[in-house]
Amino acid sequence: MKPLMSLESEVDLPGGAVLPGALPEALRAELVAFRRDLHMHPELGNQEFRTTAAIKERLERAGLRPRVLSSGTGVICDIGTDGEAGTDSAMLAMRADIDGLPIPDMKTGCPYRSTVPDRAHACGHDVHTTVVLGAGLVLAELHRQGLLPRPVRLIFQPAEEVLPGGAADAIEDGALDGIGRIIAVHCDPRVDAGRIGLREGPITSACDRLEIALDGPGGHTARPHLTTDLVTAAARVVTDVPALIGRRVDSRSGLAVTWGRVESGHAPNVIPQHAELSGTVRCLDLETWRQAPDLVVAAIDEVANLHRAKSEITYVRGVPPVVNEAGATELLRDAMIARRGVEAVEGTEQSLGGEDFSWYLERVPGAMARLGVRTPGERTVRDLHQGDFDVDEHAITVGVELFTAAALLDALR
Repeated sequence: MKPLMSLESEVDLPGGAVLPGALPEALRAELVAFRRDLHMHPELGNQEFRTTAAIKERLERAGLRPRVLSSGTGVICDIGTDGEAGTDSAMLAMRADIDGLPIPDMKTGCPYRSTVPDRAHACGHDVHTTVVLGAGLVLAELHRQGLLPRPVRLIFQPAEEVLPGGAADAIEDGALDGIGRIIAVHCDPRVDAGRIGLREGPITSACDRLEIALDGPGGHTARPHLTTDLVTAAARVVTDVPALIGRRVDSRSGLAVTWGRVESGHAPNVIPQHAELSGTVRCLDLETWRQAPDLVVAAIDEVANLHRAKSEITYVRGVPPVVNEAGATELLRDAMIARRGVEAVEGTEQSLGGEDFSWYLERVPGAMARLGVRTPGERTVRDLHQGDFDVDEHAITVGVELFTAAALLDALR
């Protein structure tokens, strides 16, 4: 039987660990095909049944014993424990998120364009999933040959895009039992394929959701003084609440309220009785995020009361910032340098995007790297959560190399 990959060491690692050589072409092609299949069949959070089945089937073919989460979607799989979870308190976990987004795929002419209307993998979760799967296949082969020094866990988590995120459910289902450290990647269209972006400390922001209903008696637009001018009240909430918040917290905390939906009224000469507003609350600082609900609700009530509008506020707690622990960040840095050299690692800024990987880091140390997915030299500016988002698929190989090297280096620490 032909080995899955070359196991000739490319660098000298302490402790006699073997760093696998380049992935064979057959495995690279399989992983690209796997990613494209996921891309063509995106599933929303907690509905990822086809995706879960595909992951489970491939891991089982590699001789592993994956476990589907009790919710019915998502997979946990240990390598090097003979199926007995939690046998090593220092086990390293690698996490991928598997859900898609409720937006249409706009990549006209792309052979692997989404086949599901108004659904797309526009955030790179298909890449994250394929990277962790590929790393699992490599590490399973190392274990088969007696070359995996410490067990590793793969976590394929559902519902990252659904606040407060599927990470909490995965943790409740035992995803972190026996885990000493956890790592992840997130696609970054601003970083070239072949490179990663790293940052110690906070790398994403907190993200919460806000729903507001404003009510008043309604009336004629000729006599706003006799009623609650609800449209004006809604407009004032939209403009004044972010301004008030900006003066009540340290500006360095980055606490920001941004609106995505405002609806009210049906006729030009009728003051409506009801208005609805939806938006997000984002914050760069963990401690300020913990205070955010009280601050935001108080500001909304203050503005609404000033305009005699009754307010009903639904504040949905989302996710805290992802705060990269120093040791885990250094592990990812060392792993990337071991595989591709020091020039393959660049610094990155803290993003205002939210990521439920943060819930894992509330329990165990870990870090997330930004995985470069931009074709080197490309001038087109793409962003996440857009229908034309796509990646340079060389990033899959890079992610697999990063995670496999991290697993081997972690065992030496």
